[in-house]
Amino acid sequence: MRVLNAQGDALRLGTGWTLKDLDKPQVLIDSVFGESHPGSYHLDKLVDLARVSLYTNGCKPGVYTVTDMCDGIAMGYEGMSYSLLSREMIAMMVEVHATSSPFDGIVLVSSCDKSIPAHLKALGRLDMPGIHISGGAMLPGPNFQSSEKMYDLGEKRNRGEFKTEDLLVEQVNSCPSCGACQFMGTASTMQLMSESLGMSLPGNAIMPTGINRLEHLSYDAGARVAEMIKEGLTPSKIMTKKAFENAIMIHAAVSGSTNATLHLPAIAHELGLDVPVDLFEEIHEKIPVLVNMKTSGKWPTQLLWFAGGVPALMREISDYLHMDALTVTGKTVGENLDELEKSGYFKTAEGYLNNYGVGYRDIINPVSKPYKKGGGMAVLYGNLAPEGSVVKHAAVDPAMYDHTGPAKTFDCGEDAFEAIYSGQIKPGDVVIIRYEGPRGHGMPEMLKPTEGIYNNPELVSTVALITDGRFSGATRGPAIGHVSPEAAAGGPIGLVEDGDLIHVDIHNRKINIVGINGKPCSEEEIQNVLAERKKGWKKPEKDRKGALGLFQTLAVSPIKGAYLEWDE
Repeated sequence: MRVLNAQGDALRLGTGWTLKDLDKPQVLIDSVFGESHPGSYHLDKLVDLARVSLYTNGCKPGVYTVTDMCDGIAMGYEGMSYSLLSREMIAMMVEVHATSSPFDGIVLVSSCDKSIPAHLKALGRLDMPGIHISGGAMLPGPNFQSSEKMYDLGEKRNRGEFKTEDLLVEQVNSCPSCGACQFMGTASTMQLMSESLGMSLPGNAIMPTGINRLEHLSYDAGARVAEMIKEGLTPSKIMTKKAFENAIMIHAAVSGSTNATLHLPAIAHELGLDVPVDLFEEIHEKIPVLVNMKTSGKWPTQLLWFAGGVPALMREISDYLHMDALTVTGKTVGENLDELEKSGYFKTAEGYLNNYGVGYRDIINPVSKPYKKGGGMAVLYGNLAPEGSVVKHAAVDPAMYDHTGPAKTFDCGEDAFEAIYSGQIKPGDVVIIRYEGPRGHGMPEMLKPTEGIYNNPELVSTVALITDGRFSGATRGPAIGHVSPEAAAGGPIGLVEDGDLIHVDIHNRKINIVGINGKPCSEEEIQNVLAERKKGWKKPEKDRKGALGLFQTLAVSPIKGAYLEWDE
């Protein structure tokens, strides 16, 4: 029975409610709609359809908004330091919205890197009947062009190697519609993770924004939440350990962004579950890469959805999945797949592929003949990363799987970027970028330095980049991130000096300092030198107040998920 709040009711009536609305189940619709970037620009339309559906199904929706930021826009600018912490702030604001009024259910709408994990964190934290709607994928440009190409072309223009008028043509064609970026970056990865966790309706992830089915799905999501309220179906019954294992299997199959190793553990933490980074390693060893997706591959994400999206991938790896895992439909993964088969979903998907003159097996390989064996990522340990580090080895030239080289150290990504583009980095070097972890500088992406290496023929197969920061989902090449403990927390990466020899061994999952000042040394000698250097090391002071200062103070290790943890 609803508790009467006379003043609260009066205030609601002042915002367009009717007297009949007061007795209806109240549902929060929170989105990241705004003019911040293409992934959020169109979400108001999806919100409207969910709102109408909730009205139609006897609920009273309340529409709220906290928009997100774009890593691509913030790239190379100090705003990038605010990216990861925005995940925490969006989750907190959804929590504030949901608990400041007596809502009975929740619909969250987002498309991209930090907003999706923020919304999934909020769903886990609030544990009220709720559903997530992914905002879908952007259309690819001509010849499957996408925006990450602009990083290198912009630098070439600055050096006089590319005409301004040609750059403008490329820019105009890189983002031809709204939606998440067309490659298997963090936005696409997290849409796939939402559906794989069972928190989005089947077929939602990376659905092209230009088709009406995304709008239909948004309407269906609103209706489904009305039913979930009656059923008492909450996220804690859906996002179980089995669901997280299913999500990581899909992550392996698509060679998803390494940022998922930050986000999935952080989401699980809200539910009291432990999803260690080693679970990614374990699952990636048995689930191979089945798709050849941009940026390190051929196809844009739209083609993966046309091939059947998450349901098609689940069908391919069904022998490994927890088919009995519950989803927001109220049915299990297996039951959902059976219903999709009967509805003609997979047949329709192959019809879309016919428009492009490609077949299903051009996009999704079987487990028996994968695109790449051994999964998409690996976890590396050693005296440089005692708690671990991650590498998307599916995007690394095998020539760099075993590499030893002298360190070139930088205390920020900008300095490393300038060194790379000015020719200071030579073949064989190991670029170390530190103090870029959560407590160092908010854990910004290092896409510009990695693109600088990847697009240099002399460096792409000869230079490794190692950082306690993170990478864009679009990152290609020998890039190892999330090194833990981070430099600002006193980790060994902060003690490396120029000329120290670094050994990266992806085959054996190792990353070690193996020499001092160019001379090979024993492990005991290395530890003695590091201990001596540690005596002169000083913890850097936080460089920001406000939100960034809060994140620098409270964020846990990158390898644990970089979520905020208050001391007891």
